Amino acid sequence: MSRDLILVAFSLLFWGMGEGLFYNFQPIYLEQLGADPVRIGAILGAVGVVMTVSHIPAGYLSDRIGRKPLMVAAWLSGIVSTWTMALASSMTAFVVGMLLYGFTLFVLSPLNSYVTAARGKWSVGRAFTFIGAAFNLGGIVGPIVGGQIGDRIGLRTNFFVAAVLFMISTGLIIFIRSQPVEKAADQETSYDWLRNQRYLVYLGVVFLAIFATFLAQPLTPNFLHNERNLSLSWIGPLYALSGLGTVALNLVLGFLPARTGFLIAQAAVAIFALILWRASGLPAYVVGFFLLGGFKTTRALASAQVRTLVHQASMGLAYGLTETISSTATILAPILAGFLYVRAPVWIYIASIGLIVISILVSARFSPRLGEDKTAPGRGEIQVQDSST
Repeated sequence: MSRDLILVAFSLLFWGMGEGLFYNFQPIYLEQLGADPVRIGAILGAVGVVMTVSHIPAGYLSDRIGRKPLMVAAWLSGIVSTWTMALASSMTAFVVGMLLYGFTLFVLSPLNSYVTAARGKWSVGRAFTFIGAAFNLGGIVGPIVGGQIGDRIGLRTNFFVAAVLFMISTGLIIFIRSQPVEKAADQETSYDWLRNQRYLVYLGVVFLAIFATFLAQPLTPNFLHNERNLSLSWIGPLYALSGLGTVALNLVLGFLPARTGFLIAQAAVAIFALILWRASGLPAYVVGFFLLGGFKTTRALASAQVRTLVHQASMGLAYGLTETISSTATILAPILAGFLYVRAPVWIYIASIGLIVISILVSARFSPRLGEDKTAPGRGEIQVQDSST
């Protein structure tokens, strides 16, 4: 394991702690600020819009000027956005902070490219799931502490604590080494994936998988708080279990072919939705939230499979386009969830289960299979140019 991968992992560990303090409580905090379920869904959808428009430019720039500058910029943006939410005294100001925080997700394209290049002898899937496990290990602590703080002091305090943890995380990421900018000798070869029907079809697979597995999530905190009468002190630990589930599923499924892990992770989220729909009581919720960890594993392994379809010199842009598709799903899913919730809260789980079943069938048919890497380095000569950063 490289020095840089270790620094990235520890940085994400602290970031996971900070994000866990507030992220899953945002729908409840918005409710406290006066938003109804439909408005909450619309706000979360707007955050998804900001995420979507940032990925492709970030991926393109990471291929052109290097990955580290984009990563550092994202970390600094996260600090600014969290302080904005912490200091906000109105819903409008708070939503501005949420939108700024959503913008920081542009980091995924340069981060995925950086980890791909720094992974050494590991597979892309294993490297992605490893750093995901580090992030979600921090995410185990955050929700537990966040629920306690929210009940005893108020949810606003969570954002102040998170901002400090993000500053520590940023201090670590600054010390990663810059990577060279890779260029293909044949420019057309580096972008031939734009005409690659397999890749374009796979983008549809990614959209369906992320939409289906995310649909039940945005209003689950409200469902537990309002329909199942759970306090924040209980909701927090449940999301901590989700983080534990992500760590476990990442580490286990990361050793499998990415395609296989992708299917299993989606099935885990379907079981979560089934439990929330049909079961009640903390023992059932413990199992369900552990399996909810499959969502982040699904997203990581969806991105990991992209590497088999693109040239290394353009993988930043390809990751950016893939993350754009994923973020588009997170725009639409909360909006649909809000309308379903108003009509009957359990409908969000019923719809999610049905869509995940369809997604698993589609993924099994169209996801890349092991050994199908036809666009790895070697199809076109790679020229390396030192980055100026």
